[in-house]
Amino acid sequence: MNFLLSIAFVLCWSSGFIGAKLGAGSASAVTILMWRFLPLTAVLVVVAVTAARASWRGLAVRDVARQAMIGVLSQSGYLLTVYYAIQLGVSSGTTALIDGVQPLVAGALAGPLLRQYVSRKQWLGLCLGVGGVAIVTTADAAARTGVAWWAYLVPFLGMCSLVAATFLESRARTRVAPAVSMTVHCTTSAVIFTALALSVGAAKPPAEPSFWAAISWLVALSTFGGYGLYWLILRRSGVTRVNTLMFLMAPVTAVWGALVFGEPFGPQTALGLGVGLAAVAIVYRGDTSSPAACARKTDTAQTARTAKYEA
Repeated sequence: MNFLLSIAFVLCWSSGFIGAKLGAGSASAVTILMWRFLPLTAVLVVVAVTAARASWRGLAVRDVARQAMIGVLSQSGYLLTVYYAIQLGVSSGTTALIDGVQPLVAGALAGPLLRQYVSRKQWLGLCLGVGGVAIVTTADAAARTGVAWWAYLVPFLGMCSLVAATFLESRARTRVAPAVSMTVHCTTSAVIFTALALSVGAAKPPAEPSFWAAISWLVALSTFGGYGLYWLILRRSGVTRVNTLMFLMAPVTAVWGALVFGEPFGPQTALGLGVGLAAVAIVYRGDTSSPAACARKTDTAQTARTAKYEA
């Protein structure tokens, strides 16, 4: 089940970069983001008031406020930088670099902040994954011309924002139902992006069918699929494992870009994809905090104590 969830997460999350580019040709970033979250929030609020009312019981104001801050960091801050980078001309594959570097940052902080320490084998996988991302990114950047150098730094702000949201959620003492967290996150984003769009006069949506196709793509695949699965896997498997899957975003997005937009996909990109897959395998095999690993440790210790007693 976890394997299938991981595959679905990678495909859905990486599809967000493609959806952003689909809409970038007909509207500005804030317009896309406003109409991505405004109708979605209306539906979620109706569901919260009717079907999911029980999930809100017992929540304190500070719990809702914490979820609102997580929404600001994980959606508003993260998505705005991704969309802005794409509008600056950075390709969808290169923009996925933010997800490629994130695991190393999260792995370094997981120990001191969450006491989820990374094993040596996992560190090997994390460093290997960064190498795979670098391979894909250099190949993609070499094929691009006319893009300002500083545009490639914009996604790093979003990466930091998503990492901060991940740790803020992991340190929360109260577990919030997914229906509640999704509603609060999307409502917060809808308010922020609507205010931004109105302030710059970009609230009116274009009439092109491609715009609404992009919005539908983003809501179905990216928000419910990618964003929802991110928090589900985070709760099930921890920070290091969910962020290790981010190593696959850059190469998988490059595949999406090649299929949908005809972006270049050569041997170097294929090599990066292979390295990323190897990195994920190493990190998952080196996870000493998983239930299976803990069980193996317990069995080994019990065997050793029994042998000592019999001797």
